[in-house]
Amino acid sequence: MPESTHPFQTLTPSFIMDAVESQGYRCDCRTSALNSYENRVYQVGIDEGLPLIAKFYRPGRWSDEQIREEHDFCFELAEHELSVVAPCRNQAGESLFHFDGFRFALYPRQGGHAPEFDNDENLIILGRMLGRIHSIGAIHPFNERPTLDSLSFGHQSVELIGARFIPDEYRASYQAVTGQLLQAIDEIIAAVPGVQYIRSHGDCHAGNILWRDGAPHFVDFDDARMAPAVQDLWMMLSGERPRQLAQLAQLIKGYREFHDFHPRELWLIEALRALRMLHYSAWLANRWEDPTFPRTFPWFNTVRYWGEHILQLREQLAVLEDPPLELP
Repeated sequence: MPESTHPFQTLTPSFIMDAVESQGYRCDCRTSALNSYENRVYQVGIDEGLPLIAKFYRPGRWSDEQIREEHDFCFELAEHELSVVAPCRNQAGESLFHFDGFRFALYPRQGGHAPEFDNDENLIILGRMLGRIHSIGAIHPFNERPTLDSLSFGHQSVELIGARFIPDEYRASYQAVTGQLLQAIDEIIAAVPGVQYIRSHGDCHAGNILWRDGAPHFVDFDDARMAPAVQDLWMMLSGERPRQLAQLAQLIKGYREFHDFHPRELWLIEALRALRMLHYSAWLANRWEDPTFPRTFPWFNTVRYWGEHILQLREQLAVLEDPPLELP
């Protein structure tokens, strides 16, 4: 698809400043793109004020109601004095704005760096923060936002890749390994009883946590959805099993100061990791008409990529047969 046909090509510096100024601000003509692919995010200089972060939502991904529900969750957390970066509201209390066919939100700029997941004290602090977030997230469900499940993240992802992207020489291998993987995921999820699905961040990796002044600041709730609590914990674990066990112990130590954690959810970690792997490939495939994606991810949809992807899926299938992590 030619670049000029994609909606995000409309987002010139002039357009961005006009959108921000439609909410009563006066820009100082400084705009810079930030690292974001699903949406488009810019830092915008403001006359006689601190810069703002302008987030333009990808057309067609979320409804207005789903975006407002994300915002409301952030406001609820902020009202409980949790360090999340919530959007700005105008005098009418609105946080989702419309400008010339786009929906956008404005955020205060938050500095910081990625947290150190090998620092025990940092992990305890992160666990406390997530425990507080989840204690609020468990009060009532999302009504508009989706649920993280194997249908949307797994089965539909595999269907898309199999129908439109997988090369013929890898089709049989891909169908075989994903069939086994999806069966294993579904069996694991069915075998873990009584899992509570709560409002969660949904994409709680290091890039969405800014560490500053000894505290984490959670940003970008764009993927917020109903999910098991462990969805916001497992992405902070890395390395071999002994290292993950040590990290997990510190996270849960802090977490349990504010919210219960059910060890049975540990059975879900590798199933959730497998779903993320399947969903990531489908996400790239779904966005391939956006010119930013071929430029940024040139290795995707190559024969080498699919060969390596199938190998990774086979390795993850083997991991699903290992015993789950345990708390001390």
